[in-house]
Amino acid sequence: MLILGIETATEQVSVAIGGHEGVLGLFEVCRGRRHAETVTPAIQFLCRQADIELAEISVIAVDVGPGLFTGMRVGLSAAKALAQALRIPMIGMSSLDLLAFPLRHTDRTIAAVIDARKGELFYAFYRPVPGGVQRVLEPQCGRVDDLIADLMARGDDVVCVGDGALRHRDEIHAELRCEFAEQFLSRPSAAPLVQLAHARALREEWVNPWEIQPMYLRLPDAQINWSTRAQGSTDNTGGLAR
Repeated sequence: MLILGIETATEQVSVAIGGHEGVLGLFEVCRGRRHAETVTPAIQFLCRQADIELAEISVIAVDVGPGLFTGMRVGLSAAKALAQALRIPMIGMSSLDLLAFPLRHTDRTIAAVIDARKGELFYAFYRPVPGGVQRVLEPQCGRVDDLIADLMARGDDVVCVGDGALRHRDEIHAELRCEFAEQFLSRPSAAPLVQLAHARALREEWVNPWEIQPMYLRLPDAQINWSTRAQGSTDNTGGLAR
């Protein structure tokens, strides 16, 4: 069973193919933010280099977020289009799960943290379990103070991972004694996506393409900006915006 993993929820475009032998190929690029122009050629390149035909793929796994709205939509659209064309099922995984999984051998609580922009963070907490990690705090959207408060409330030894943790490293470190994972682990990757999806595929825990839904923890930026402008117009006129 071969699985194609597509991850575009952050600034990085990541594509991987793997199966029972592990990850057979991985393509990643994190500059330029040209997700729509990059993801399809990346899949084609990876298949050529791994000498794999798309017809050999049995399942498509995709990162459903949380993450940057445009990037998420690109990956989800590409994954669904391929799955429908190939008539194969899909598996959706959270970007925060993908951040936490590579740290499964730690003995600390794992805080996976993604920079959500606008001064906010997406985050979730995990504990290591045999063979992987288990979520102990569901995905949240909040400011760095919210993250720190949630970590302090647990009182555990913590390792933080993700670009959001690195961006606010000084603020977090000022309040908590914790470790920070290396820079190369700071973005979700299609490699753990394929690994996690393979385990679920063996249990036939997949769905049809139309059942895959993105994980939104807040409104898209464009909708937030429109709502803010509309509110401003309402306030300025003392009534409905004209």
